[in-house]
Amino acid sequence: CLFGQLPKFQDGDLVLFQSNAMLRHLGRKHGAYGKGECQASLIDMMNDGVEDLRLKYIKLIYQEYETGKDAFIKDLSNQLKPFENVLVKNKSGFLVGDQISFADYNLFDLLLNLKVLSPGCLDSFPALKSFVDTISARPKVKALIESDSFKKLPINGNGKQ
Repeated sequence: CLFGQLPKFQDGDLVLFQSNAMLRHLGRKHGAYGKGECQASLIDMMNDGVEDLRLKYIKLIYQEYETGKDAFIKDLSNQLKPFENVLVKNKSGFLVGDQISFADYNLFDLLLNLKVLSPGCLDSFPALKSFVDTISARPKVKALIESDSFKKLPINGNGKQ
């Protein structure tokens, strides 16, 4: 492993080890990186915002679960509000433009985890709730999240959640 960690992704001769490099590669390869450079840059920005929140979540899960869970959940609405605002402003149901991007999938994944941590966390965010419902209903996503193998996967490696 190039950086001494997983995951590892291989696409033909291309081998990648950083999660966001994988997301961007797959976004480019499968048309989920916007229409043009401006949208691609906005998608990068949104994905970085998702990753900022994911890092806070990871810190909670692996370092501060017992001491920081209540404070994290209390502040979660402040962390989710910018994503709600973007979805409301864009009106397409996606973070950027009028088609799904890798940043949307990344946000969706994180929101699923946050809903386990705090089941009602999206109750005051109708656009985010609709976003999760819409992506959950996509046929391949629906098949995945309804599969037994997905349901049996632990969310985090340390058993928290």
